[in-house]
Amino acid sequence: MTHFDVAVIGTGSGNTFLDERYDGLKVALFEEGVFGGTCLNVGCIPTKMFVYASDVANAVRSAHRYGVDAHIDGVRWQDVVSRVFGRIDPIADGGRRYREQDCANITVFRSHAEFTGPRTITTHATEASPAQTITADQVVIATGSRPIVPDVVRDAGVPYFTNDDVMRIPELPDRLIVLGSGYIASEFAHVFSSLGSDVSVIGRSGRMLRHLDDELSAHFTELAKAKWDCHLDSGVRAVRSGSDGGVEIELENGTVVAGDALLVAVGRAPNSDLIGAEAAGIQVREDGLIVVDEFQRTTADGVFALGDVSSAHQLKHVANHEARVVGHNLIAVRAAGGSDPELRASDHRFVPAAVFTEPQIAAVGLTEAQARAQYPRITVKVQNYSDVAYGWAMEDTEGICKIIADQDTGQILGAHILGAQASILIQPLIQAMSFGLSATDMAKGQYWIHPALTEVVENALLGLEL
Repeated sequence: MTHFDVAVIGTGSGNTFLDERYDGLKVALFEEGVFGGTCLNVGCIPTKMFVYASDVANAVRSAHRYGVDAHIDGVRWQDVVSRVFGRIDPIADGGRRYREQDCANITVFRSHAEFTGPRTITTHATEASPAQTITADQVVIATGSRPIVPDVVRDAGVPYFTNDDVMRIPELPDRLIVLGSGYIASEFAHVFSSLGSDVSVIGRSGRMLRHLDDELSAHFTELAKAKWDCHLDSGVRAVRSGSDGGVEIELENGTVVAGDALLVAVGRAPNSDLIGAEAAGIQVREDGLIVVDEFQRTTADGVFALGDVSSAHQLKHVANHEARVVGHNLIAVRAAGGSDPELRASDHRFVPAAVFTEPQIAAVGLTEAQARAQYPRITVKVQNYSDVAYGWAMEDTEGICKIIADQDTGQILGAHILGAQASILIQPLIQAMSFGLSATDMAKGQYWIHPALTEVVENALLGLEL
């Protein structure tokens, strides 16, 4: 049995903090899949590369609004795929080779790993290597999450895709069924519909993106219904093979939705059930998240966790933040040598998120309903893109910026943007909330470039009744 100073399970954000601070330590790194985790291989990065191609296609289709005649001659699906993974796959392979060949203090175990005791990890046997057991002073769990596949789909015996493999689908389907109405479903519905597929969206909820502020969710749902075949507020009764070789989904209301391919995008589950957590004394919540404190420590001594396996925020920027916290705290504990270490806490006060669908959506802080429940007096302003000069230039009739503030203090409580470049426009609002800048100071204490699209944020701030 080999002993290590630090053991890390997972090579997504768990692989990011192993810098020069760890050069003198003996480190075990476990990865049974592809290096780089969800974000690099099947999540944030490749999906946004597909989204950008889809945005270009949409721009061509809408060019006539500006007096420009343009058309799409065709979509070369395999070229789209190759552009993405021709860049992604070498990065993942390079990351693995770097850890295996260039990091003398790191031993890479390329097989499934699970706890068999406190800070004791056993790998599964593979053709390349037998099962091995190691121990470590400190362990980091960064095993991420996996797509949820409902039993009604899994038991049907029909082919289906998830975000793990749909981006490598052999050809663009004529008709795609998307099961789900959250952010993954909304992004892929945009990608495939923009590139030429007829898309049907099926969701149990009556609205798309129901986790959003109610006003934005309702607004986006109406926009989605105008371009996709949406079947909302109905569960799935049965899934079966179609008569033409595709797939059919029978809804509880009796409707049958047919397609050439099925994408299951109903959410992701933390991989806490795959690592033998109980054997290590690690507490897991009913929803599958590993219990951690503000310092990312689990209930087991010397064991930390980060990212999707322990965080309610399934977001790469949150996992990266938590990885920086864990990277600091591991060293701090070692340096303290038994005395009280100077630990760093994760900051989850103002966690932003974006949905790269059409139109783009971004949000941070409280929804209007949450703010009304927590504060006695709030003020809300919704500013249309169409009311600012750059919105006119864009001929935008859909975009809105909604800001919520405490009427008594001017504190910004939440911001919600639906429209072009929402993920960029929201950043100054995140900054203001993070550093305690009031809505009034933010609006009046700086120049706002005219006629930039950021004026939609400025005008929303000025419209608050403070």
